[in-house]
Amino acid sequence: MSDPATSSPQEPDLDSALATLRGLLTAGETLEAWAVQHRLFALTHRRACIGATSGRFISLNRRLLGGYESADIRWQDLKETRISAGILAADLTLVAQSSSDLNIGSEVNRVWTFAGLVKDQAQAMYRICQQHDQVWREKRRIRELEELRAKSGGVQIGSGQTANWGADVAGAESEPARRLRQAREMLDAKLISDSEFESIKAKIVSGL
Repeated sequence: MSDPATSSPQEPDLDSALATLRGLLTAGETLEAWAVQHRLFALTHRRACIGATSGRFISLNRRLLGGYESADIRWQDLKETRISAGILAADLTLVAQSSSDLNIGSEVNRVWTFAGLVKDQAQAMYRICQQHDQVWREKRRIRELEELRAKSGGVQIGSGQTANWGADVAGAESEPARRLRQAREMLDAKLISDSEFESIKAKIVSGL
């Protein structure tokens, strides 16, 4: 896969937006994917540009009279990503909790929807969001188990097990179902093949 930060956007007027997007990156941060709206969906405003980096999701809206507004969601705050794809365009929706690092008790307070994105770009964004979402869900699950152990007075054993093993079972109960649902959504959105789905399902089942 080519680096999206150096790939040609194929539209000269997008050079400025992508240059601005790259200019928002911090030291060591890389741009993994980006997407823009089709012109048809931006007749009354300048097209929105979104990017997925190694550390966050960025939304960039350029103003009609110059300048821009940006906002971002840290991957650790991402709760859910949904995609709805048509023939030419796709809508991407992100649900995020308030910034709280690994605080699993935070309430969801942000829902962002980007309509009319270039389909293949939106699908690439969706895959990146799902990957980061799965990584941070696992980190939050581990954090939750640690909190349950602390509350119940469970003792951590060298093998990674705990005397209060019932808390582990309760905390991990819905994880296989969630991972299987996400794999099914990716299959339905044609982001993975049938064989890839079966492979993912087999790994989930073998881990039960």
